[in-house]
Amino acid sequence: MCNICSLGFMKMSDLALFGGDPIRKVPFPAWPRVVDGQKEKLLDTLINDSWGIGSAVIKDFEEKFALFQDSKNCIAVNTGTNALWVALKAAGVSYGDEVILPPYTFIATATAVLMANAIPVFVDIEPNTFNIDPNLIEQAITDRTKAIIPVHIGGNPVNMDRVINIANKHNLIIIEDAAQAHGAEWNGKKVGALHKGGIFSFQSSKNMSAGEGGAIVSNDEEFMDACFAYYNCGRHRDGDWYEHHIVGGNHRMSSMAASLLLPQFQTIENDMSIREANRKKLDESILDMGLKITHRYSKVTREANHLYLLRYEAENFNNISREKFFKAMRAEGVYTYAGYNPLYREKVFHGKGNDFPWLKNINYSNISCPVTEQISDFQSVWLTQNHLLGNKNDIQDIINAFEKVTVALKNNPEKFDE
Repeated sequence: MCNICSLGFMKMSDLALFGGDPIRKVPFPAWPRVVDGQKEKLLDTLINDSWGIGSAVIKDFEEKFALFQDSKNCIAVNTGTNALWVALKAAGVSYGDEVILPPYTFIATATAVLMANAIPVFVDIEPNTFNIDPNLIEQAITDRTKAIIPVHIGGNPVNMDRVINIANKHNLIIIEDAAQAHGAEWNGKKVGALHKGGIFSFQSSKNMSAGEGGAIVSNDEEFMDACFAYYNCGRHRDGDWYEHHIVGGNHRMSSMAASLLLPQFQTIENDMSIREANRKKLDESILDMGLKITHRYSKVTREANHLYLLRYEAENFNNISREKFFKAMRAEGVYTYAGYNPLYREKVFHGKGNDFPWLKNINYSNISCPVTEQISDFQSVWLTQNHLLGNKNDIQDIINAFEKVTVALKNNPEKFDE
């Protein structure tokens, strides 16, 4: 418990928001960070590697990442967004097809569908995981449905048994969006290649980072051959260099990005253990404060902990808004924020339709996913993964800030009305 506020008679002036001393006065661990071996690997690549086509460094990364993700194959891509577009096209998604996905995810999940000339069909999320609700998927399936994109939000795996059973029943393809789920496991198996294939991101905020980058993993050789063509200018693996069979792009990872990633295989296991231990400590400490911790299915055998996610229910705090909670937490030196908005509210879905003629008969203004809206508008609380890499004192500061603020919200609500 927090020594300064556990007795419940803290004066409101003790809150940093109202002039008191903040719990945290120094930054949390920075991210991204430089790890041992990155500088040397970059220099070696500059001197000895081909930098791109035929790069031994990229090949080495692909082999190691496939092994890390329990997958037979990996293709290194320049962004997670392009990795998802490549995977969708390789899976046969085309003009007018429908792709089921949650509205609670980064916009890239939906824009990749649009880039594939397909129709995003939004299915609501579970309130206790923030992941797509498998109970609602089947009612969204039509004769135009081609694929499902389960997104492992925050690195907490979706109920993949349910999603796979639904996909197999209806002859649908699953492309996992594991952008935030490096190393996460469902039932002892790493996510990403649990069905047709999956994608990862190495953008600067991710648990493995090259600034930008992505990867596709799969155990399906034919699918990966198609991915190769779409990510490599329409070429076939065994074809001539100036022989192009389909409309593909240059979405190849650079050897510099691979050089930044390779040394991280020496650190990611330890990082995951630290995040997991700290997440459990936070869960145990926050459980009785009135905030709701995230549910993990029993078959989630390992979580990536890219985000620490909570639900703030105003009725537990005298109906004081989440935004006032955020202001108080930030004043204490712990930056919490709301995260995603429902994707169907984004302006890209409410234009004139000239860019996306296959959406002309769809009015996204009529779509409502009530759980997503409740989570996004009023309840979601995010902490980024770098907080979970902190030491014992860092985690205690987070716990103390949560307790200090929640006690004030419960015991002195009138002050927050001023």
